[in-house]
Amino acid sequence: MNAGETPALVLEGVRISFGETEVLKGIDLTVAPHEVVCLIGASGSGKSTLLRCVNLIEPLNAGRVVVEGEEITARGVDENRIRRRIGIVYQAFNLFPHMTVLRNITLAPREVLGMDRAEAEEQALSLLERFGLSDRRDEYPDRLSGGQQQRVAIVRALAMRPHLLLLDEVTSALDPELVAEVLNVIRELADEGMTMLIATHEMGFARDIADRVCFLEDGRILEEGPPDRIFTSPENPRTRRFLSRIIAAGRL
Repeated sequence: MNAGETPALVLEGVRISFGETEVLKGIDLTVAPHEVVCLIGASGSGKSTLLRCVNLIEPLNAGRVVVEGEEITARGVDENRIRRRIGIVYQAFNLFPHMTVLRNITLAPREVLGMDRAEAEEQALSLLERFGLSDRRDEYPDRLSGGQQQRVAIVRALAMRPHLLLLDEVTSALDPELVAEVLNVIRELADEGMTMLIATHEMGFARDIADRVCFLEDGRILEEGPPDRIFTSPENPRTRRFLSRIIAAGRL
């Protein structure tokens, strides 16, 4: 990050518990503007919870979250105003099944951002064209493939013009042959400078797209660094053990 530049995101001492179980155990993380950070680790390591705490879907037990210099965990902050800057896409597509693709994409810009219908539709159609979905504008989600539904979910997030995009295992529910089309969309966003925090099991993709990789285990970031170093010469023995299992499974 350049000297004097305000970070896109800062997590300081973030702790989250579900009942007696502490899921995040003091997470510290800073993401620079236009940086792509990939979170890797086994299922249950805390990746998804970390993403959900960024826009306060999961309340913190301790610590703070700062977005573009504003502490969003401070008392009295309008959470919904902050959430407008943050897009999130889940592994389940979460599209409204009774709405067309176009209506899914234009709903939030009209209701939340106050766009008129013409502006919202013009923006939606431009995004659909860009990601090869313009011919699906009037379809309902159940008429789309999984890859198409996930691309629509990403377009819906982008329609809110987010400053930060969170992606939570967005390929895990897809058939293998559909994964590439979704990863290509994310790669294009990275090339254009979108700030992204990505939880992923796609190790080859993380190595290719990330500026930095963070390895999580048991609710802690055990190691972070450039992907070339993390994937070729990790320093932490737990990182080495995790990656050795990934390599043995043929996933890297």
